[in-house]
Amino acid sequence: MARIDDLLREGTTYSFEFFPPRDDDAEALLARTLRTLEPLGPSYVSVTYGAGGGTRERTHELVVTINRDTTMTAMAHLACAGHSRADLVDIVARYREHGVENVLALGGDPPADLGLPPDELPHAVDLVRLVREVGDFCVGVAVHPEPHPSSPSIEADRRHAAAKLAEADFAITQFFFDADHYFALVDSLHALGVDKPVVAGIMPATRVSQIERMARMQGSEFPQWLREKLEAVGDDPKAVRAVGVEEATKLCRRLLDGGAPGLHFFTLNRSTATREIYQALGLTPAV
Repeated sequence: MARIDDLLREGTTYSFEFFPPRDDDAEALLARTLRTLEPLGPSYVSVTYGAGGGTRERTHELVVTINRDTTMTAMAHLACAGHSRADLVDIVARYREHGVENVLALGGDPPADLGLPPDELPHAVDLVRLVREVGDFCVGVAVHPEPHPSSPSIEADRRHAAAKLAEADFAITQFFFDADHYFALVDSLHALGVDKPVVAGIMPATRVSQIERMARMQGSEFPQWLREKLEAVGDDPKAVRAVGVEEATKLCRRLLDGGAPGLHFFTLNRSTATREIYQALGLTPAV
C-alpha cells in the first residue's frame, strides 16, 4: 500500500475507479476486471460509496480485500450525507484498524426518500477534518471542472472547491469531455491560492444514452461535436465504442501534455476501454 499524496509527488498517476457489486454476476464481472487491470500497474484504485451508506459494508470489504489480496493500493470513498458524526468516526476508525491510508471525502446527495437522519456534517470539508482527527490519512476530495449543478455560479463553485482542496491532499475531478474545462478549473484554483494536485477524471463515451444520463446528473456538458461523431455511427455499437475510446485518448493526451498530475478512469467495473486507452497512450506495461 502507498499514500496517494506520496505517489503524486513522485510523478504522474494513473488510477481506476470501481463500485461494489450488488449480486453474484456483478461480483464475477468485477473479479475479472480486477484480474485484467492489475497487470497495468495502476498507481491506485478507488471504490465508490452508495448514497446514505447504501454500500457501506461492501465498500469496506472491497477496499480491504484489494489491499490484502492484490498488488494494488485501494482508496475508500466516503460520503457524509445521511450519517451521524459517530457513524463516520466509526467507519474511518475501522479503515484505520485495517491499514487503509487513503480516503476520498465526499459530501454526497442521497435521495430524500431514503428517510435518512439530518446530516451532522453538512459539507465534504467537514468530513476532511473529521478523517484527519481520526487518523493519519491521505485525504482527497472531488471537484467539478464545470460547476456543480447546485452552485449559484461558477465563481461560487470555484471558491467552494478551493476551500475544500486547501484542507485536503489532492482532488479528483468529475468526468468531462473538453480539456479547457479542466485547465480553467486549475487556473481558478491557483488564482485562489490553492495549488494541490488535481487529478483528471476520465469517462470514455462508449454508450451514448448512459453517458448522457450521467452527464446530466453531475451538471456536465455533453458537447455537440462529440454527440455528432457518436450519432454518425449510432447503428454500430462497436463503432460507437471505438469513437468513444479514440476521443477519450485524445483528451488524455492533451491533459498530460498540459501538465495534469494524473488520470483517473471511471471504469464502470469493466476493463476493455481502459486497457485500450492505456495501449494507445503508450503506457507501460503494454497490453
